[in-house]
Amino acid sequence: MHVAITGGYGLVGRALQQQLRQAGHTVSIITRHPRSEQDIPWNPEESFLPIERLASVEVVFHLAGENIASGRWNAATQARIRDSRVRGTQLISSTVAQLGSAPALICASAIGYYGDRGDAWLDEAAGPGEGFLADVCRQWEQAAEPARLAGLRVVHMRIGVVLAIEGGALAKMLLPFRLGLGGRIGSGRQYWSWIELSDLAAMMVFVMEHAELSGPVNAVAPQPVTNQEFTRTLARVLRRPAFLPMPAWAARLALGKMADELLLASTRVSPAKIRAAGYAFRFEQLEPALRHVLGRPAPAE
Repeated sequence: MHVAITGGYGLVGRALQQQLRQAGHTVSIITRHPRSEQDIPWNPEESFLPIERLASVEVVFHLAGENIASGRWNAATQARIRDSRVRGTQLISSTVAQLGSAPALICASAIGYYGDRGDAWLDEAAGPGEGFLADVCRQWEQAAEPARLAGLRVVHMRIGVVLAIEGGALAKMLLPFRLGLGGRIGSGRQYWSWIELSDLAAMMVFVMEHAELSGPVNAVAPQPVTNQEFTRTLARVLRRPAFLPMPAWAARLALGKMADELLLASTRVSPAKIRAAGYAFRFEQLEPALRHVLGRPAPAE
């Protein structure tokens, strides 16, 4: 198939590109800064996206958006986070809605949709939570309504903590843990729902190939862990101690409101829909996933 990707040069986009091309699909990147003739230019702020360049596209993956952890949140950064997602989705959605070929639209979203929900298991039927990220995710998904109303298949992939050495939360944790300065954050009882990067890309291809999937799809591994278990496992894989916890007050002092929603919130998410569709996870448990990502084989027995 001919597949187009926004955010195709980002962490997830590069992994998705690789798997699509390996499967024989043609890939075009929708980008502000085209690098080849096959790339498609766009600018969401100026509502610019040449519709004729999408005429042969059968699936659009929309992954673009401002990095939510690039700096301390203030009114300006929160506006950029929200607008980059909502405006971009509105432009993509309204454009593909005009195409007679009616491509499928597979959009990134996030488990931040559910907010801080303690120990409760959350599948795709769970309602939205409260807080900035929950509001952003709700608006982000709603922005795809023009495509849905035009009869297109629209999927919202609610992505958890992505495990990758090239970027994301894990990459930022590696240095302190390698120095033996890591530890749980806050109480450590909050659930982190995670997904290994190659598993996430494979899941996206699976969703593309299974037309029966639409609406929200939780893109997480089936075994979420508490922050305490996550940090202990990471330390074990790195063969380092993990005895320097970061109290909640210290996380808030360093990161402000972002600490409450990204580090201290508890979101225990189930990938119920994609498991029911038959997706076979590459990594269901955290330790094998971390060993794969970090190139740390299990010790010989």
